[in-house]
Amino acid sequence: QVRLVESGGGLVQAGGSLRLSCAVSGITFNIWSVAWFRQASGKEREFVAAITYTEDAIVYNDSVRGRFTIARDNDKKTVSLQMNNLNLDDTGAYYCAARPPGARYRLTLSNSYDYWGQGTQVTVSS
Repeated sequence: QVRLVESGGGLVQAGGSLRLSCAVSGITFNIWSVAWFRQASGKEREFVAAITYTEDAIVYNDSVRGRFTIARDNDKKTVSLQMNNLNLDDTGAYYCAARPPGARYRLTLSNSYDYWGQGTQVTVSS
């Protein structure tokens, strides 16, 4: 059974930091690309960041580049998202997702990912 379990969300003031983590099981993690998406209330899910299994491609949404850092640990089968200088627009549910080898669509597209976690809520207050 494939499981992706996010943790680390919470309430933080604008300008603060949070570190999200996602533990993955049930797949050969070191050959899958992984990503973070987020969804604000009333909005569509949007791409945040992705990292390929070889780490030869790390992609960020323009709105988070320079503030967020995605990383993976293949030994621990985890992917993290370090989020700094958070602002109100970063509020939402954050989901990690796993993309199989040879997936058809781009890293930034949600339909490229086969497995998803349940999400962890990030709320940024002013």
